[in-house]
Amino acid sequence: MSAKSVMVLGTTSGAGKSWLTTALCRYYARQGLKVAPFKAQNMSNNARVVAGRQFPDGPPLGKLAPSGGSVVHGVTSVGATSGGEIGSAQYFQALAARAEPEVRMNPLLLKPEKDTHSQVVLMGQVNAELSRMAWRGRSASVWPVIARALDELRAENDVVVMEGAGSPAEINLKAGDIVNMRVAQHANAACLLVTDIDRGGAFAHLYGTWAMLDTAERQQIKGFVLNKFRGDASLLAPGPQMLQDLTGVPMVATLPMWWQHGLPEEDGVFDARSTGAGAITTTVAVVVYPRISNLDEFQPLKNVPGVRLKWVRSPGELAGADWIVLPGSKHTSGDLAWLRAQGLDRAIAAHAEQGGAVLGVCGGLQMLGEALIDPHGIDGNAPGLGLLPVVTVFEEDKTVQRRQACFGELGGAWTALSGVAMQGYEIHHGQTAEHPALAAAGDKARAVMAEGLAWQNAAGNVLGLYLHGMFEDPAVLQALFGATVPTLDSVFDGLADYIEQHFEPGLLQSLIA
Repeated sequence: MSAKSVMVLGTTSGAGKSWLTTALCRYYARQGLKVAPFKAQNMSNNARVVAGRQFPDGPPLGKLAPSGGSVVHGVTSVGATSGGEIGSAQYFQALAARAEPEVRMNPLLLKPEKDTHSQVVLMGQVNAELSRMAWRGRSASVWPVIARALDELRAENDVVVMEGAGSPAEINLKAGDIVNMRVAQHANAACLLVTDIDRGGAFAHLYGTWAMLDTAERQQIKGFVLNKFRGDASLLAPGPQMLQDLTGVPMVATLPMWWQHGLPEEDGVFDARSTGAGAITTTVAVVVYPRISNLDEFQPLKNVPGVRLKWVRSPGELAGADWIVLPGSKHTSGDLAWLRAQGLDRAIAAHAEQGGAVLGVCGGLQMLGEALIDPHGIDGNAPGLGLLPVVTVFEEDKTVQRRQACFGELGGAWTALSGVAMQGYEIHHGQTAEHPALAAAGDKARAVMAEGLAWQNAAGNVLGLYLHGMFEDPAVLQALFGATVPTLDSVFDGLADYIEQHFEPGLLQSLIA
């Protein structure tokens, strides 16, 4: 089997590559084809834990290793499955393709920790050597792994739907390209070039990007796509025909603006406008610090009836919040320092003192404790917020695993979660335990999930847990809100229906002919 390859390129970041790739994955899967997504390199702090992979003649690059259940403090851990990390976008693309997500679909993941430094994840595993290496020297080292992962997927599938990064016209980076036209040419992919017309200058973006490509690369471009169009489409004429006359490339789709497609955003803060019905009864404020991670796990809250989701960066924005959520962080100590600089530490403490609910997830859990201790230079030392009597120590080894676990008995604001089993995933260096001195003095943290996965304060209003994916679990949503939300499968079908409606008839099939 040698797959046909389709690739989505963009004139800029945010043009619509990720969601269009996802839509194409589901469209081709509905044709009865075996489909896999692929993005050679992704830069994102939104990651998922997926099946690892080992090349048959190479060293282990991450593998599944189920472990047995255990019981700690009377709370059952159902079990964990280790694996590797990929970008969240490729995880959702795999689900859309009806494929098991795995690390070959995103062999290189860059997780920014500072403006000038990223943690490098190769084939699902952190690679310290590559993380220290200069960007321009990294391409030659990683391309053989990227090419092999792609070749294996092409050999095992009917269609591989690939996503580029940024723009293929970044001429300052072209010599080290491992994610755009080098990938397209390696797989002989039929490419679509998408632009965001809502930003303005769409025809110039399309023409300029095409013009910057080499002659051979231009031959890969089979169609232009206008995304996020608002207004009367007839007013676009004669632009599309003029562009085709200049380039020989047709405009194959004009996609109307679609705010509520339901797919989690890959990066940045997404539109938080509620799509749930009914009057607002619960306002959930998520603190947006500079190195926020895995914020896509809060997307389902947009669809819960009666829930308002809001992003906050200042104390004043916390006014009226019922819950305050400290999400994951790629640099916990740095984001904690930022939080203090904004005065958010005092505002969160005041909210908790008044009995308001506070939830910390992963890095957020670590911030809620008494201290961050970093003997290996992983993240940094810092005093915590002191809302949970626990301490976090950063270990050299990174915990990366999928897990099903069950809440024990909770009190206060989180009582409804008592006994609820949830599925999620862990991605963290920190290990959190009860603060011994505070425990001896009577200020004890309650372990409400096995193996230090979740902790609650004595008052019952502050909860921290390491498991990501809490609000993606139907059992949790039912327990907390008595609600269900649209399934991801229905979202993927909606995306496929949308592109089938708006692309030129027969175009999508012609890309794999």
